Amino acid sequence: MGREVQEQQAKLTLPLTSSDQPQKSKEDLKQSRSVLSSLFSGAVAGAVSKTAVAPLDRTKIIFQVSSARFSAKEAYKLIYRTYLKDGFFSLFRGNSANMVRVIPYAAIQFCAHEQYKKVLGAYYGFQGKALPPVQRFLAGSMAGATGVMMMYPLDMVRARMAVTRKEMYSNIVHVFVRISREEGVKTLYRGFAPTLVGVVPYAGLSFFTFETLKSLHAERTGRPRPSPYEFLAFGACAGFISQTASYPLDVVRRRMQTAGVTGQTYSSIVGTMRVVVAEEGFIRGLYKGLSMNWVKGPIAVGISYTTFELTQILLRKLHKRGYVP
Repeated sequence: MGREVQEQQAKLTLPLTSSDQPQKSKEDLKQSRSVLSSLFSGAVAGAVSKTAVAPLDRTKIIFQVSSARFSAKEAYKLIYRTYLKDGFFSLFRGNSANMVRVIPYAAIQFCAHEQYKKVLGAYYGFQGKALPPVQRFLAGSMAGATGVMMMYPLDMVRARMAVTRKEMYSNIVHVFVRISREEGVKTLYRGFAPTLVGVVPYAGLSFFTFETLKSLHAERTGRPRPSPYEFLAFGACAGFISQTASYPLDVVRRRMQTAGVTGQTYSSIVGTMRVVVAEEGFIRGLYKGLSMNWVKGPIAVGISYTTFELTQILLRKLHKRGYVP
């Protein structure tokens, strides 16, 4: 009986020392490389896309948190006055805080999306194939939620820097210290609820639209990889649809984030919506700046997806040639 038990134990421990172990190590290495690649590509995508539209984004936030009526003409005047008064780089005020937030956020979001696609594909039996629509939307939503939960305080800091002068907040650390001291640490998470609620449809629709257009393109043309211009067009469509659907929650989020500066008090998502609608109207209030978002959003999202895909392709080529591990 003792010999039989020893033989069974030997059989159980055999796979650990067999030729399967190198294969497992290769799979682990491949998985690690995939994660690092998507993290790096996402970081580059976030930095490039957000810097490209930073002046428009800052202008949009200023209109979102004020009661001034928005128009393309007024937006242009604001940008031009800011440029004349404070110089070219003032148009990018808050972008340094945005980079600190966007680079890790985009890295986490894109990486999480790639991993969620694999997990959902394996769970539902679509491994190596395009996910069905529901799972495609779910992967995008979970990726967006993951990024927001990890990086929200920096979004709060960036919104404060965008709507204030340099004398009030000189740098990122100063914003953190002053808000924590004067308004409490909880203030750093003000507006988190509408952000989380808004990111689910936003990220879900964004990734869903982009992945769907890629899949349809491959089916219709027989080419597995779209051109850079096609990537840009697919990303622009994704940005247009997703940002339009989730825009009112973006307005609510900005109002709650900047309440300490503007003097308003917003207690909840619904309460903020009621105040905005009562004072400014449904369309003019909750969709203020949307036309600028139709310019900024598709450009930013298009650049983001295109940069991510092209960086991924470049990394694969560099790996094949032995330039990267």
